[in-house]
Amino acid sequence: MRTDGTIAPGFEGVRDVFAEVVANGHAGAAFSVVRHGEVLVDLWGGLADPRRDEPWREDTLCVLFSGTKGIVAAALAALGVLDPESELRRYWPEFTPGMRVHHALAHTAGLPYVDAEHDLLDVSGCAELLAKQDPLWTPGTRVAYHALTYGYLVGELLRRATGQSAGELVAEVLARPHGLDLHLGTPAHLDERVARLVRAPDYRISTFLDDPQRRRIVERMYAGLLDSDELMNSPAYRRAELAAGSATGTARSMATLYDLLAAGLLASPEALAAATRTWSEGTDAINDRPVHFGLGFELADPIGTYGPATVAFGHSGAGGGRHGAWPDAGLGFSFVTNELRAENSDGRADRLLAAVHDAL
Repeated sequence: MRTDGTIAPGFEGVRDVFAEVVANGHAGAAFSVVRHGEVLVDLWGGLADPRRDEPWREDTLCVLFSGTKGIVAAALAALGVLDPESELRRYWPEFTPGMRVHHALAHTAGLPYVDAEHDLLDVSGCAELLAKQDPLWTPGTRVAYHALTYGYLVGELLRRATGQSAGELVAEVLARPHGLDLHLGTPAHLDERVARLVRAPDYRISTFLDDPQRRRIVERMYAGLLDSDELMNSPAYRRAELAAGSATGTARSMATLYDLLAAGLLASPEALAAATRTWSEGTDAINDRPVHFGLGFELADPIGTYGPATVAFGHSGAGGGRHGAWPDAGLGFSFVTNELRAENSDGRADRLLAAVHDAL
């Protein structure tokens, strides 16, 4: 498996680890680190489409899955249009009483799945159903990852607060002004650049979870998305503006996004501090995984999701994607891959982040 790209002096160890990651895979990947606007690492390699032996190129786009949540969180912090302490009904009058904005943003809403029959790509329809749905617990009393419903809730809040969709705001606030190759609602003319997603033979979700009853809840949460090669590779999925998981982008653009955030160039210091302080943490009530959330961002957790740095924020993505910032080091990073691996057997991003830490 061939690798390409550039590194700054001193980051040779990162290049070596990336070469091993690609050599030991069956598809492709890219990894980037940006500090104060300088690209320190920009590597790519392997296959963007294993079926056709198409190589990963510098401009290959990849579905980011829940890395999308971090992009939307960045737009929220930049816009400052939602008061986290306000009731949802301030922006969304039809919503069931008792829910605050931060419950939706920090995964404590108690609405981890859409209960009624629905099309997971129907963003407005799913939002309408959630507005009438009774939470599984009193909002704010438990934390549990809202894999898809996060996007329906936050996307509708943004639409009502601004009159624009989440995809429109990502383009207007983040992508166009800063030249970022990020897309929520990927247009057809970019389809030829998108990597084909493949699953490792042992791929599964929620690897911390053993309870069969809660496993059924997880299956309802994801609504079959990660079980279907056809669905997750479909143009319809990429076109849908799922604020929880359908964005596409490059590693360089994701690393640049988090570098801009860390440098205070996207959101005010006050807005970023609010978005990256603890709003919920503990053991996920459904998945049994340690979690730590700000307002839409994941924060450094006990299992080292964000590497050796003690202060970090960002968002991971299904199958191995890892994107975030180390504020103390003043940098952003991103690992994207089209080969989905199970969390308990996937050390690719961990090794890369450890190599970056050693190089600093």
